Amino acid sequence: MLNNFYEQLGGPSSVSVVIISVAIMLLAGFLGTRITKLLRLPNVTAYILVGILLGPYVLDLVPKVVVDGMDFISDIALAFIAFSVGEYFRFSSLKKNGGKVVVITLFEALLASVLVFVLTFWILGLDLSFSVILAALASATAPASTMMTIRQTGAKGDFVDTLFSVVALDDVVSLIAYSVAVSVALATLGTSFTAGDILLPIAWNIMMIGIGIVFGFILKFLMAKRSTDNRLIVSVAFLFAMCGIGAAVDVSPLLGCMAMGTVYINVTGDDKLFKQLNYFSPPVLLLFFVRSGLSFDLGSLVATGSSAAGVPLIVVGILYFVVRLGGKYLGAFTGCAIVKKPKKVRNFLGMALAPQAGVAIGLAALGARVLIDGGHADLGNMLTTVVLSSSILYELIGPALAKLSLYLSGSYGRHAEAAAETESAAPPTREEEVAALKQQLCAIEQQISVKEYARSPEEEAFLEAIEPPETESSAGEEYNRKKFINKR
Repeated sequence: MLNNFYEQLGGPSSVSVVIISVAIMLLAGFLGTRITKLLRLPNVTAYILVGILLGPYVLDLVPKVVVDGMDFISDIALAFIAFSVGEYFRFSSLKKNGGKVVVITLFEALLASVLVFVLTFWILGLDLSFSVILAALASATAPASTMMTIRQTGAKGDFVDTLFSVVALDDVVSLIAYSVAVSVALATLGTSFTAGDILLPIAWNIMMIGIGIVFGFILKFLMAKRSTDNRLIVSVAFLFAMCGIGAAVDVSPLLGCMAMGTVYINVTGDDKLFKQLNYFSPPVLLLFFVRSGLSFDLGSLVATGSSAAGVPLIVVGILYFVVRLGGKYLGAFTGCAIVKKPKKVRNFLGMALAPQAGVAIGLAALGARVLIDGGHADLGNMLTTVVLSSSILYELIGPALAKLSLYLSGSYGRHAEAAAETESAAPPTREEEVAALKQQLCAIEQQISVKEYARSPEEEAFLEAIEPPETESSAGEEYNRKKFINKR
């Protein structure tokens, strides 16, 4: 639609074209949130839908060369997302649940992946490389939607603590599964397959975790006594450095950035830095999700092809949506039953794990890039299309399911008081006993004051008449006399 206008500006590679395209993406994303806010839908849904509208299949307002040139934005956005997830990876919270959270996470993440792989490879007969990558992406959960819902409701309790820990560990499992899946996919697309094809990416990811841990400790010392502006500059520089290192070895920066955020919050307890980055990151995340919508191949959603084994991608997307959701619920239910979690946690935790957007879309973009670079552009486009279409559905119903699970579990609302009473059944600590004793003493003192004040004039006159001159030796007698009179 604007091709003639762009040509007059100097061609599709002109700097002015890029700047105007970014401005259109930002403004359109903002306007889209005005609509989704009225519908009480998350901003991510607006960004993806706006990207589809701006894309080549509807309004065609952003040139393809600009979309291709913004490929790096996915790495930067994922770095911000992963670092913010590290804030919820607190050791104090993990200690409360211990190994139970690990068991629950493994069951809900891996069962979803296994069921999706069975669906795509064995039932639908899709390509093996496509199936393993899509199955790995099925394990990921969107932490942003879940955390936002918890903040909006003010939910608390064992259910919320378990959910925090599971969501944090969930992305670790999905990243490891993704690394293995991409290695297997490339090996199956090539001519040879060795153990190094799997072990090398895992080694690179372990290296990224180590670098993230070191960066977290360095960040602690650099953040001390810094101004707000300098704290933001230094932290963004470290996140960009993690992105660059990950791109150099061709692995995702997610694990490294998550490790950096985890170390920083645990050694400093400083959540102000995360809040600063949350104020800085919205434009970056908006551009990332809008660009994902721009890459959405709307035509292939209803098309059939040899790579899809004659199955329309819209069918693949819907089945993926249903099967992943069922796998998450059954996995969480089974894991909670094994570790003997309370009934309300067991029955409703899987519902809160439904949202899937940021991490899954970012990994899909990276996976598509790997497949396209390997000469399989059709598989890359299929992967992006299926994940984006299902993510829109997840973002439409995911927050609603998460809010419903929080309510039914008694984490907020009218059931919260009963849950709080159950949790308070534990023996009080020494500090709580001291605080309760102080309250009792204050109450007794107030009662004594009331009794002293409530004496009649005749009683006051009688006390003055019988009161002897006050001396140091009679101080104890005076106390006992008043105590005796108050008992009358």
